[in-house]
Amino acid sequence: MPDDPSDSDAEARIVEGRLKLRQRFLDKMNKSASLADPKPLGTGAPNRHGMPLIPVGQTETKKWPVLDLGRHPQVPEAQWKLVVDGAVENPLTLSWADFLALPQVEDTSDFHCVTTWSKLDIPWKGVQLSTVIALARPAAGATHLMTHGYDGYTTNLALEEALKDDVLLAHTVYGERLPVEHGGPVRVVTPQLYAWKGAKWIHRLEVLTRNQLGYWELRGYSNTAHPWRNDRYS
Repeated sequence: MPDDPSDSDAEARIVEGRLKLRQRFLDKMNKSASLADPKPLGTGAPNRHGMPLIPVGQTETKKWPVLDLGRHPQVPEAQWKLVVDGAVENPLTLSWADFLALPQVEDTSDFHCVTTWSKLDIPWKGVQLSTVIALARPAAGATHLMTHGYDGYTTNLALEEALKDDVLLAHTVYGERLPVEHGGPVRVVTPQLYAWKGAKWIHRLEVLTRNQLGYWELRGYSNTAHPWRNDRYS
């Protein structure tokens, strides 16, 4: 970590860096489908962003199905590391203690799985993904992010999606540590995209200067994954 996490001035600098980075992509963010689509598809009252609560083709569930590549890596917190590299000026490797020393946020959001179920109002706690990316200082030409899980899973995000305020590196859900089967100790949460865009067991954030396809994108899933456009497949 570049700063003493106990220093309140350091925390202020971290927040300032996140806001500056977010400002670089704010216009693209505001033009993204989940914020600017004139004809979103779905049903129910408006969600937090003015889109229909349930995207087209989805059904609300109270359960929380487990979907993955069939591997549940057991990563003790003492051994967990988060690497941030690629097209950045300040590559990082964060320990569990470093990660918990970053500004923590709580957010309630919805979870839309491409297999047609949606789970609403999940209370998360974690670190905004934009905070960690900002610490690494993406290069001027950076456009995308590839997220890598400890299980070998990858998925890509445009930076204007990755930097949204509700995109979290989540370690807690429903007031408890995130269970292993749901990606603990830390997973990415992408409420404005289908949930396959949020890698479980997150290990590495690779900043890119061009788009690259991840595991499911290479197998025919959508590159952009906007639920309110029924944007499931390429």
